[in-house]
Formats: sequence, structure tokens, C-alpha cells
Amino acid sequence: MRSKICSRPVSTAATRRQFLYGLGASLGSVALTGMLAADDVPQASALAPRKSHFKPRAKNVIMLFMEGGPGQMDTFDPKPQLSKLHKTESQNDRGLAAGQFQFYVGSPFGFTKAGKSGMDMCDQWKYMRDPDVADELCNYRGCYADSLNHPEALFHMNTGSRLGADPSLGAWATFGLGSSNENLPGYVVMTESALPQGGSRNWSNGFLPAHYQGTRLRPVGSPILDLQSQPFKSRAHQREALDELAFLNRQHALKHPEHADLAARMESYELAFRMQTEVPDVVNLDGETESTREMYGMNDKATQNFGRQCLMARRLVEQGVRFVQIFSGGWDSHDYLERGHSSRIRSVDRPMAALIKDLKQRGMLDDTLVIWTGEFGRTSDNNRRGGVYSIGRGHNADAMTMLLAGGGVKRGAMVGATDEIGSKAVEVKHPIRDFHVTLLHLLGLDDNKLTYFHAGRYKQLSQFGGEVIKDLLA
Repeated sequence: MRSKICSRPVSTAATRRQFLYGLGASLGSVALTGMLAADDVPQASALAPRKSHFKPRAKNVIMLFMEGGPGQMDTFDPKPQLSKLHKTESQNDRGLAAGQFQFYVGSPFGFTKAGKSGMDMCDQWKYMRDPDVADELCNYRGCYADSLNHPEALFHMNTGSRLGADPSLGAWATFGLGSSNENLPGYVVMTESALPQGGSRNWSNGFLPAHYQGTRLRPVGSPILDLQSQPFKSRAHQREALDELAFLNRQHALKHPEHADLAARMESYELAFRMQTEVPDVVNLDGETESTREMYGMNDKATQNFGRQCLMARRLVEQGVRFVQIFSGGWDSHDYLERGHSSRIRSVDRPMAALIKDLKQRGMLDDTLVIWTGEFGRTSDNNRRGGVYSIGRGHNADAMTMLLAGGGVKRGAMVGATDEIGSKAVEVKHPIRDFHVTLLHLLGLDDNKLTYFHAGRYKQLSQFGGEVIKDLLA
């Protein structure tokens, strides 16, 4: 009998140790042993497309993550009452030490209504106010977090766990649905020069197989190293080397079925080989028109980095990548709120608007879910930090603002509300796990059915269940 992926014969005779291991192991291990032995049956890719649990509203996700926590009352949730209280003593009792003064902080920005929907936006948003963009948005103001600590809150929003050891949103999505392009990763991540707090654990595969970890594209230089082979190594040479390596790995896997990660490693080699032919074209933006580059702000120093990443995100989902995540840092404005937030808004405003308009023009917005969020919101007061001339806000897990567009969510809608000074969510109030369950629902996945057996029990993204936020659905 000969292998389908190499020219050498592969022995399928099970050793006594393998047989005993198969008897004492889980059904998954027995199945893996059987698949490795049945080399006359081609193995399906772990990222092959899979059916959703029910009809999906969205097929792809682009998540724009504003690391640090944007102020809800400084972006999309105006609070006139808070402006009236500006610099008056805060009534929040946080055990002030002697000599400390905690005061309310009104937003340094004015607010306008955008589009036919009257979407609330601070006056720093220029391109997002375009009616073609504003009327596609769903502004959700009822979500709340569980942690005030950046790494924990980042892990929670990205993985459903505050510990940072569980699978990320993109990993769960690709585990449930696979990818429609076998030559590209199913889950792609882009960051600025510095990684978000917690690093790659924010896009980890956790306890899921290694296939589902996010693939990070580098912000400068070649997005992925070693995409091009050395001149002396032809594609045929690489194919032959991979076939020989596959033969050795399969022989090893037959002897050691307990090493489940080996199958993922073998497939990663094959994916890397295929990526060499397709990734260079996808990440090369030279073929885009000048008007498209201008629309995304790639000719402006303030927006060129985020604009490039948003344009690349559109190209990636267009080619079948299931989940794309872009991290933008610098939103943690404890001090100098006006300067910090105005700078960050300017850096993402034009690219975000361009992404939504571009997806819409190409007929992709209906089945692509775009999400804008941070890990938590901000306090209505200075949280004992910053002086009169360096006004800022503390971390707030009780209130935050999210934007959603496309992918089956309501258009031109403002859902939920915070109290009159923006300190707490009070209407359509839901924890992050419900947002996660809703995200999976839009992808046609049931959180209670999308499970993985690990450490003696079946685990899921929401940890212990949640509910769909029906108010967000179109």
C-alpha cells in the first residue's frame, strides 16, 4: 500500500503498544489512529469548510479592536449632564486618600447627529459621519465587562476567559466553520508595531488544535517571513522535501498516537507551502487603484498604517479568510484625554469609513460582520488620576460602547443605554459572554453546540452559556 502524499510505502500494521493505547484512550485518539493508518483515504483539512448549525447571517468577521478602552461619552454616547458637572466633585466613593480630589470630567468634544438615523457621534469623527456609513451602523451601549485590568479584560473580550489560556474568537469561528480558501489561514491578525497587552494569547488557539491559532501579519516589511523561497530551491524541490517529511511524520504518528499535535504540525507545513503561492498577491496592494488607496487614507501619514490594514482585511475576507482582527493601541487616556482621543480617532476614522463603504459597494457588507470595540469603557470622573490641566478617565467595566455593521445586525440603530453620566449600562444590559454568543449566532453557530472536550469536560466560548442579544439582530 502506498501513501497518497509520498512515494514510500507506509506500514499500517499496528504494534501491540498502539493497540493497547487505542483501547485505553478516548474515541478521538482511536479515530486519529485509524485515520493515520487508512492512508488510502485522503484526510480532510482541519480548515475545510463546514456546515453551520443553522442559516448564518454573516460568513466573515472583521474585528477592529481599540486597545486601551475608548471613552463611550467621548465617541458615540453623548452625556450633556456630565458636561454640566464638569470639574465638580465626583460622588463616586472609591476611598480617597487625604488631599485627593476626584472630579467629574465632561467630554472635551461636541456631538452631532449623523445620517437619516441620527447616529450620535462626537465632532472628531469626520468620515464616519457620511450617511452612507452612519446609516449602516448599530451602536450598542448596553454591554459591560468583568475586569478593570487591561490584560484580563483583553483576554476576556478576545477569548471569553480572563485567564488568557482559552481559544480566541477567531479560533472558535474557524473551528466551527473552517475556511473557504485552503491556501490562506482561516484567522488573520494585524497589529501596530507594539503587540496588545497579553500578546499573542489574545489570538491563541488555546486548547483547540493548533490549526486554529491566528496568523499574525507583520506591520512593516514582509507581512509573513520566508514567503519567498531561496533562489536555489524550486517548488518541485520543496514538494519533494515535504513529501519525505510527511512520510517520516506519519510513521512517527503511527508509533505515538498520543502526540495529537503532530497532525496539526503536518498540516501547517502543507498550508505554508500553499500560502507561498497566494499570500503574496493578497497582501500586495500595488494593484489597488489610486482612488481606493486615497479612500482608505493610505496617502496620509496619520492614517496610512491602519488604512493599509483595513484594506488588507477587505482583501482577505474577499479571498475567503473567515476572521480578521486588527488591533489599534493608544486609547488608554488617563491623562490628556482631548489630545489622546482626538489623535486616535483621526487615525482610524477614514479607514473605518472606507472599509464599510468598500464592503457595501462590493456587495460584501451583508454577509461580513464588522465590529468596533475596546476591552472596556471609561469612568465619568478622573478616577483620582491627572490634574486640572491633564484631564483623563479611569477604567470602567460597567459601561462601554460597541459599533457593529453588516452581517445581519440592525442598520442605523442605537441599542441600549447608559445612565445620564455614562457610568453604567442600564438598558438592554448584557455581559460580554452574551455578545460572544450573539457573534456566534450571526455566524450560524450555537454556542451550546460548538464545544470541545478538554480537561474532562466539554468547553465552549461563553464558558457556561449565555443568551443572544436579540435587540441587535435585523
